Amino acid sequence: MSTVSQAPSGTELQELAKRHLWMHFSRMGGYDAEHPIPVISRAEGCYVYDDAGNRYLDGLSALFCVNAGHGRSEYGEAAARQVEELDFYTLWSYAHPRAIELAARIAALAPGELNRVFFTDGGSEAVESALKLARNYHRVRGKGQKHKFIAREVAYHGTTLGALAATGITELRNQFEPLVSGACHVPNTNIYRWPEDRDPLWAADAIEERIVFEGAETVAAVIIEPVQNAGGCFVPPDGYFERVREICDEHDVLLISDEVICAWGRLGHYFGCERFEYQPDIVTTAKALTSAYAPMGAVIASDTVAEPFMQGDASFAHGFTFAGHPLAAAIAMANLDVFEREDLCGQVLAKEGEFRQMLDSLRDLPIVGDVRGAGFFQAIELVKDKETKATFNDEESERLLRGFLSGELYRNGLICRADDRGDPVIQLAPPLIADTPQFEEIHDVLRKVLGDAWDQVVA
Repeated sequence: MSTVSQAPSGTELQELAKRHLWMHFSRMGGYDAEHPIPVISRAEGCYVYDDAGNRYLDGLSALFCVNAGHGRSEYGEAAARQVEELDFYTLWSYAHPRAIELAARIAALAPGELNRVFFTDGGSEAVESALKLARNYHRVRGKGQKHKFIAREVAYHGTTLGALAATGITELRNQFEPLVSGACHVPNTNIYRWPEDRDPLWAADAIEERIVFEGAETVAAVIIEPVQNAGGCFVPPDGYFERVREICDEHDVLLISDEVICAWGRLGHYFGCERFEYQPDIVTTAKALTSAYAPMGAVIASDTVAEPFMQGDASFAHGFTFAGHPLAAAIAMANLDVFEREDLCGQVLAKEGEFRQMLDSLRDLPIVGDVRGAGFFQAIELVKDKETKATFNDEESERLLRGFLSGELYRNGLICRADDRGDPVIQLAPPLIADTPQFEEIHDVLRKVLGDAWDQVVA
């Protein structure tokens, strides 16, 4: 037990954080006097500030989620009004006005017959719920043997055991095995690494090959992101999702579009599936549903998928205490008001060309191998040799990313992701309000730091 002063100083915050705060996906032993914990104390627009007053461009929207930008006091005002009306009630056999209104609003925005909204507290819970729903859907239709789910290599779908089983990143999976059974993985769409003569629908056809190999009578769902996050913003080739939809229909397999990142304007549409013109059976979403002003996620199911649970005494026996929380729902409604009033999806469509052109201008740097992505969700793949596309081994990647790039980008005022869950990449996903000044700032920092990385680490 310890006591804490009313307003800890910066030094005190460091000591308290090192003693008591267990940060996520963090090497806690790496923080010391020379490597302090970054403490973000306030934010406004596209920028955040640390406890020493230093300003940083939030080039990752915190974690792909503050899509409307920081510091919108109207979201807090919406939450305050909601507290005065109803602080909390659960959705376990009850409803409340904000959850009803938000579910209807989401259904109105979602494409096709995606009309039934099941709230969660975040993205991993949404994926976990979608996988359980897919299994249960087949079971209540007398096809309980359909329990397997197919995901893509290197894809990240969450940290709960079912979502982690769908995740295709070995080093995240192996320390928690055995995981939920039934997960199968197929190639992703890292087109940069494909042979030039490869059939563009090769990766889609690999899904059918895996369904046939497993036995279509055992496969419940395919779960795919519109643009795959892990590995660095893998976009689909033309016709990919059309072919995947055909495959799923042919084999009575549900198509889950994991849009925890790609929904709510990130790709210039409310839902990423709209960008690539495919109709999923289930969508998972979270993060920017509230622009991260409160934790909230959702599973959006088609009428067809929901129908068996809407009859007689049937029930989808699953839920979370705080899912659809009145405060989170009120904030989400305020967030969608901002999206509509400021046309944030239109902003992305209008500005993505400029954003991408800025990143493409870095291709002259020897360390830049590829630039890819869609909307305000882009990645730069780093290489040792542009001609051969030679990548870095584990030791080199550790030295490049964690030993140099992460720290230098931050010291130069840019927060983005330096990641090697596939080949080493820099990922950028700024708030949807970002414009030319922010693009220029990102360019200047990246050109300097990536140039220094080549000179000081690679060469």
